[in-house]
Amino acid sequence: MSKRLRSFVLALLAACHVHAAEVIEAPEAFLASAFTGSTPAQTVLWLTPDIQSGISRIMGHRLPNLRQRYWRNGRRTAWILEKVGKEEPITAGFVVEDGRIVSAHVLIYRETRGWEIRYPNFRDQFIDLSLDQNLALNKRFDGIAGATLSVNAMGAMARLALYLHRAAMQSP
Repeated sequence: MSKRLRSFVLALLAACHVHAAEVIEAPEAFLASAFTGSTPAQTVLWLTPDIQSGISRIMGHRLPNLRQRYWRNGRRTAWILEKVGKEEPITAGFVVEDGRIVSAHVLIYRETRGWEIRYPNFRDQFIDLSLDQNLALNKRFDGIAGATLSVNAMGAMARLALYLHRAAMQSP
């Protein structure tokens, strides 16, 4: 192989930088575990300008969609959300009841680093967190060395799930 062709192939491989998505928990399994009995029907929360304003404060940008899907049974809601860690989206599920996180799950992980966020000893820190008046979490949680961006993404999604839960509980 010529030096020029070898350089081209190496450059092409570097440009392809493909990450395999690891399904840690199927969304259907997450939803089945979120509710006792059967999973309620999916519903939507319309993202009004007021709600989008709060989303911007939490995420640093508006969500591109007009509505957010979620599942609700009484005062319990389940949210499947995505946020980019370093380069790839992380898909997470949060169960919220009465304004507090009941459980946090990493559903699909696509990054090459920071995968430690999928372990229960990290995720369990989110249990019982709520939002204060400034849309911040009421308690701090420990990070993971080398996984700062993944940890930050989980924190932002936890805040978003709590905020959306609050909005959904106020919706008719």
